[in-house]
Amino acid sequence: MSTTIRIYDTTLRDGTQGEEVSFSAEDKVKIARRLDAFGIDYIEGGWPGSNPKDMEFFEKIRAVPLTHAKVAAFGSTRRAKNPVEEDANIRALLAAGTPVVTIFGKTWLLHVKEALQITEEENLELIADSVAYLKKNGKEVVYDAEHFFDGHRSDAGYAMRTLEAAQEAGADVIVLCDTNGGTMPWEVEAAVRGVIARLRVPVGIHTHNDCELGAANTLAAVRAGAVHVQGTMNGFGERCGNANLCSIIPTLQLKMGYDIAGDRLRSLTDLSRTVSELANLKHRKNLPFVGESAFAHKGGVHVSAVMKTPVTYEHIPPESVGNARRVLVSDLSGKSNVLYKATELGLTLDERSPAAQKVVEEIKEMEHYGYRFEDAEGSFELLIKKHTGELTKLFELERFKISIHKDSHDAEARSEALIKVRVGDETEITAAEGNGPVNAMDTALRKALERFYPQLRDIQLTDYKVRVLDSQNATAAKVRVLIETKNGHSSWNTVGVSSDVVEASWKALVDSVTYHLLKHTQPSLNRKGTATV
Repeated sequence: MSTTIRIYDTTLRDGTQGEEVSFSAEDKVKIARRLDAFGIDYIEGGWPGSNPKDMEFFEKIRAVPLTHAKVAAFGSTRRAKNPVEEDANIRALLAAGTPVVTIFGKTWLLHVKEALQITEEENLELIADSVAYLKKNGKEVVYDAEHFFDGHRSDAGYAMRTLEAAQEAGADVIVLCDTNGGTMPWEVEAAVRGVIARLRVPVGIHTHNDCELGAANTLAAVRAGAVHVQGTMNGFGERCGNANLCSIIPTLQLKMGYDIAGDRLRSLTDLSRTVSELANLKHRKNLPFVGESAFAHKGGVHVSAVMKTPVTYEHIPPESVGNARRVLVSDLSGKSNVLYKATELGLTLDERSPAAQKVVEEIKEMEHYGYRFEDAEGSFELLIKKHTGELTKLFELERFKISIHKDSHDAEARSEALIKVRVGDETEITAAEGNGPVNAMDTALRKALERFYPQLRDIQLTDYKVRVLDSQNATAAKVRVLIETKNGHSSWNTVGVSSDVVEASWKALVDSVTYHLLKHTQPSLNRKGTATV
């Protein structure tokens, strides 16, 4: 389409109002660089004067040579009793030194009368004075009409007067805000069309996700003629979040024909994950377009079809947004899932072989018992190798003993593990203390095996999760243990299930160690001269 849509990112300001979302000033600079490289038009950096971190960001970003994006400072109109040139908020906005300033003003009479406790005319003066003063000082002004859709529903005439006040004062863009996130898409589209018919300046849209309609409402506004789109990466924001630009941008480009990011759209998934990482939040798997599950297939019928023709169950090619197809292995799997996953892992599995069917049958049986292989690809690979004859027993447990000692009510409990393993014709007995029984068992097992397999010194357990599977059985319930292990180059997950948490942990731990050793052990001779692997 010939119409240009400008993307305005407010992750660094509105996004940080979301629960658990926090960025340092340096984090904000890193994100701003990535947003600029992606092709975002405006980056809202924060509210100067509200906190030292935002002012630090504005100071730092002035030294960063952005190639595309303009940085915006955000604040409110002047206060009712302050002359505009003396208003602290307006002065802080100018001091931020950004080329763009975004201010919000009241549209809804409820806020004018109850929150500000001023007259209708005084509110119009606040808007006009603030916009005009910022324009006089050489700023590009984005005017956010806060609670526009609520105000329009309550008194459409007055809502329009506020927009006209901003327009006459020189606002470059007027943005209609669904601040409470409760407006329906058809209401948004109708209201935006009405506003555009009466204004001369470009109109924008800013929505929230309280009805899970943030993206839908944004797209409805664009259909009605809005050319300025505000939102956040990953939908970060207060309450239920802001409109998610990681959904809106690819939809505008791939579904509606607007050239938003060009070929840079292929970096969207990486950008999304980087923002989550810098926020110190786990990247949500079920995010559309960019989530790990966005192109994940679990049902056997789906996988069989996707392997023949991807469009059967994928609305876009995953790589168009930098994502990738994933095939999950579970009790819903058919042979197609197993074969696809085996190929993905670089394993050879003949679809006509008895081994392929045995793998499918065992997966279904184990998942019925409580196993889950979706997040345990290490255990899944070992299962395939077991049935194809590629799994070599590298060590054998002869016995282990776990003891927990607590000397008094206030003393910390201490765990000790005693393990006896056999490697070839030799045995090793080792004891170790640990922070809990699983840590003690992990430490003892490594000590017992390191004489035979020194490469175990390279790995470390990095995550440990326990899930109770049948809570109605209380302390007798089965548990599923999922552990993540890393070796400095890669990571893998393994799983174990038992009614005993130590036993479940042992199963997952043995799979983890075995997985690493199979990847990094060459055949050698033991002391008896027998080949081991």
